[in-house]
Amino acid sequence: MTVPVTAMTAAILTLLFIFLSFQVVKQRVRTETSFGAGNDEHMDMVRGCQSNLIEYTPITLIMLALLELSSAHHLSLMVLAVIFMIARFLHPFGMHQHQAGKGLRLRQIAMLMTWLVMAALALWTIYICVTVNLLS
Repeated sequence: MTVPVTAMTAAILTLLFIFLSFQVVKQRVRTETSFGAGNDEHMDMVRGCQSNLIEYTPITLIMLALLELSSAHHLSLMVLAVIFMIARFLHPFGMHQHQAGKGLRLRQIAMLMTWLVMAALALWTIYICVTVNLLS
């Protein structure tokens, strides 16, 4: 396989997406809400968990794949992918904590981890483009 880090990351995050989607469906059945969030705060939260994953995952997977295809160091990519996955798993727990009135800390940490990984991948891609492709 040409992009094993990306493939494994995509597979694991797909399972998380299925789990989060199930939470949305379960809440829809519980509240009899077929579209949107209705007036249910918990529905807002579970939909937010699902949509947040979908907002950040595609571009990160694209960046991982581009770096893998450019023969970037696989161990470093794996570390960044694992950090990203940890952040994506922590985010829903942080959302649940926040809704329960336990503060924003875990959610903030998850988002910071997400942004740092994305920034690292973007800067690494720019570096490879400039030093390897444009200057050679």
